[in-house]
Amino acid sequence: MTVDISDIERILAEQNRWRQTQTINLIASENTPSEAVRRVQNSDFMGRYAEGHPNRDGQVNRYYQGTRYIDEIERMAHDEIIELFNVQQADVRPISGNAANTAIALGFLRGGDTIVANSTDAGGHISHGPVGVFGRRIQNRGQSLKLGAANSVNLHYLPLTPDHYHVDAQKTIEVIDQVAPQLVVMGKSLFLFPEPVAEVAAFCKTKNIPLLYDGAHVLGLVAGGQFQDPLHEGATWMTGSTHKTFPGPQRGVILGNMDAEAEKKYWPAADRGVFPGSSSNHHLNTLPALLVAVREMKQYGREYAAQIVRNAQSLGQSLDELGTPVEAREFGYTKSHMIAVNVAQWGAGVEVAKRLEENDIIVNYNMLPGDADPRHPSGLRIGVSEMTRFGMDERAMGELAQLMHDAIRGKNVKQQVNALRARFTTMKFV
Repeated sequence: MTVDISDIERILAEQNRWRQTQTINLIASENTPSEAVRRVQNSDFMGRYAEGHPNRDGQVNRYYQGTRYIDEIERMAHDEIIELFNVQQADVRPISGNAANTAIALGFLRGGDTIVANSTDAGGHISHGPVGVFGRRIQNRGQSLKLGAANSVNLHYLPLTPDHYHVDAQKTIEVIDQVAPQLVVMGKSLFLFPEPVAEVAAFCKTKNIPLLYDGAHVLGLVAGGQFQDPLHEGATWMTGSTHKTFPGPQRGVILGNMDAEAEKKYWPAADRGVFPGSSSNHHLNTLPALLVAVREMKQYGREYAAQIVRNAQSLGQSLDELGTPVEAREFGYTKSHMIAVNVAQWGAGVEVAKRLEENDIIVNYNMLPGDADPRHPSGLRIGVSEMTRFGMDERAMGELAQLMHDAIRGKNVKQQVNALRARFTTMKFV
């Protein structure tokens, strides 16, 4: 080796030691892939290209030669993820959940179109909003991305129930009927409870309006049968990230469960939105890793997803009973992998997230309903997917809650946090 990389290797080693053995990771959008998933990513595919679809049965679909082996891998990933979700269509080429959303936006929407989606303060992902890909895609030159301004883009928000954590299905139907959107987007980034997909999708179908379900956070819970099944409830497309509750590499996916007529009408938008819309080459070295994760979820997904939900509910209840207020108490705190915690009285989200990191508890600050500034929110978003995979159960969540409760109030619990994590360094569900 002629290039000195010792400094780089040192940083990597420190990262691995810190995040894999010392910290308790509660970032809801993160997970640690298995050793098998990581092992298959370092291959010759890292430097290769494969635009288009796999060649099949003598048909030339790729724009490059030399793709015979990635063609095989991609066909396997496509077929096996369809089997896992029991659906009809899949595109495994998006390189992230956001790229999957971008593909739908680019493939289906045009300037001047109208969208109904979740607002950011209601938990919607930034890509759903006016400054995200959906808002920008429907923008005509001269239109404002500031909603409520003169000549703003035609983006409307899903009405919520008084608790602000559930979509009001009837009021949503009324809004859809009134504004006649080209697309309805459901799903969130702060995603505690299922969406009323069946009711809204049934109405949308009468108006020939497609419904996109952003399952980035809950894809693994859907696969494990522990949240909701949006495609079988009537959603047109489901996008997802494959590295959150679905514990694979950092990639994305678009799924559909359309009959032949709907497929002809709606699936080409996803196809052309992925390529050439949102990507060219699709990071081939991580595609075998996705295939590994699909097989892991086939075998362990239901058990893993069920434990995730139990752990999230347990952590929420424990924190709340200690006196650290957890949102949505009246609904059991959550039915997903995450909880929302209001820490306004201890310095609010940014300050408390930093305080927890100093104690090796890793979370992210997050807007809660009513917050206006995403850079200075009142809450934390806390997810348990990764620590569940390392074997933490409801009892361990109770111990963790006490440490978090103390750290939020300024107590130094780093040593106890490290000791707790040291008991959970062997990955389960693999």
